[in-house]
Amino acid sequence: MQLPAIACTNCGRPNPGEGIPYRCPVCGGVFDYSSPLIFDAAQVDPSQPGIWRYRRLLGLAEGTEAVSLGEGGTPLIWAEAFGRQVAFKCEHLNPTGSFKDRGTAAITAMLKSHAVTEVVEDSSGNAGASLAAYTARAGIRARIFVPASASEPKRKQIEAYGAELVPVPGTRTDVSEAVKKAAEQDVVYASHALLPFNLPGYATAAFETFEQLGGRMPGSVVAPAGQGGFLLGLARGFEALRLAGLATSGPKMIAVQARACAPLWAMFTAGREGLAMVAENPTLAEGVRVRFPVRGDAVLRAVRSSQGGVVAVDEDEIMPARDALARLGFYIEPTSAIVWPALEQSLRQLPDPVVAFLTGSGYKYG
Repeated sequence: MQLPAIACTNCGRPNPGEGIPYRCPVCGGVFDYSSPLIFDAAQVDPSQPGIWRYRRLLGLAEGTEAVSLGEGGTPLIWAEAFGRQVAFKCEHLNPTGSFKDRGTAAITAMLKSHAVTEVVEDSSGNAGASLAAYTARAGIRARIFVPASASEPKRKQIEAYGAELVPVPGTRTDVSEAVKKAAEQDVVYASHALLPFNLPGYATAAFETFEQLGGRMPGSVVAPAGQGGFLLGLARGFEALRLAGLATSGPKMIAVQARACAPLWAMFTAGREGLAMVAENPTLAEGVRVRFPVRGDAVLRAVRSSQGGVVAVDEDEIMPARDALARLGFYIEPTSAIVWPALEQSLRQLPDPVVAFLTGSGYKYG
């Protein structure tokens, strides 16, 4: 099996054959896949669980050992929202309680195949907890840098897996700077934001949704977006299905941010100049508090090409939204809850079927 090509999005140089650099060693650009994701129904293995049904579509080298805790295969549950039937994809039911497990499983399998023994990562909590779990499963040491303000359940979860927790005072940006200094000490930076290997893992949620809808595309997709990697992976998954001839068009992609820190919304509504309006203010939706999304341009291209949009949610809407979703039986964290007011804002313009992604468990918030 020929592996998909990966190249720097800035200078076009291919990903080096050795090591796992998190940025281009020549220009500092970000690596990404240089061709569309390919979906081939003949390569789907129904005998495998979760995301590993799509193992041959994940861009892993032949013979790469799966590192799995049972990720993927999450349910699609219908419920009424503002007078419409909406399908909620329950990513909060993944093994560590968030959608991150899909991408982390792919990244960790790749790390193990390269005989990596130690990694560092930065996270607001969910990505760090996910990486701590999967590296524990793979026998890889992990140091996870988190904001000192990260929720206590997420911090405890990271430590429970045996990872070293490194709280960093200040903003989410300060955490990213701290981990980059640690990465200079000849240790792999297993960044969920900078490495591209998690994106095909996220695309498996699109494949599953298509199957759960009876072999049809969603009309619209609504998902929280901080870095926006999950939404980007979903968009690429739906595009792969379209290119495979399984549909004539993809869904409208709606990215949702907290207005307290909403760079994607600012750029979508006001262009590059909109970034001047963005601050990294505190928000209950800590999982999307990202001022400088690494793949922001790619996320916005995916949104625009789908004729979708970016919605910003006010802070006083978040907890009532969490409670409203709990009344429907979905116990999710505040970051996930922002899809509810986003639905209220935009549902009239969204074609059916509408799929909203619930990305993190309520057990992570306290």
